[in-house]
Amino acid sequence: MIVSVSSWSKWFSVFTLQLFYHLQRERCFSEPRARFYAAEVASAIGYLHSLNIVYRDLKPENILLDWQGHVVLTDFGLCKEGIEPEETTTTFCGTPEYLAPEVLRKEPYDRTVDWWCLGAVLYEMLYSLPPFYNRDISEMYDGILHKSLYLPPGKSEAVCHLLYGLLQKDQRRRIGAIADFLEIKNHVFFAPINWDDLYHKRITPPYNPNVRGPSDLQHIDPEFTREMVPNSVGRTPEPTASLAASSSNAFNGFSYISGEDGFL
Repeated sequence: MIVSVSSWSKWFSVFTLQLFYHLQRERCFSEPRARFYAAEVASAIGYLHSLNIVYRDLKPENILLDWQGHVVLTDFGLCKEGIEPEETTTTFCGTPEYLAPEVLRKEPYDRTVDWWCLGAVLYEMLYSLPPFYNRDISEMYDGILHKSLYLPPGKSEAVCHLLYGLLQKDQRRRIGAIADFLEIKNHVFFAPINWDDLYHKRITPPYNPNVRGPSDLQHIDPEFTREMVPNSVGRTPEPTASLAASSSNAFNGFSYISGEDGFL
């Protein structure tokens, strides 16, 4: 799922519904758990790419979990629209720990920057820190650009092969450079994943937030639930019974609603 409403994203970004929180608390995930989250994230990235959108800011803080424990991708402020499969862009943007080498080199880059970021997030889910992490940003950038990827022992050959492929410094040789999301789907690490079941949310998530429904706010800090909701700059319709009835579905699925309801 993809959600783009900033205020709702902020609500979901606190405590147990943010993947980053779970990583901090548990340090790392098992391979099956990391595989599930990586598969759902890859599916979301693949969907964005099908719309010619490059995400450019994949990181655990932007990966949220819905009330059932499924991945919700949020924060699209750095997205680049209109990037065809063979096209590139040059804007220097992203989060330091997850920047691809070609971005650091200020070279033209393509959709494969998102697959580098997926590799960095998967690495962090398995090893507790991003690859090449260093408190000294200059040292970290040097590692991203020049140092070989080190994978501590204890992980499967399949996930190691995927990490080496995603964190390939040459974007032309990176997994996803030829067939984009299809290459990710077909990798042996994701062999246990039934992608149709994943798409339709028929796979039980590895973590259950244990809430009663999407409107259950038990995991949301009261600091946010007490905030006043700012008025829309568009025309706000007068409250009606039908509007009240539909409000419970306001964030069901994609967050965009057609203009007929008066909201931007």
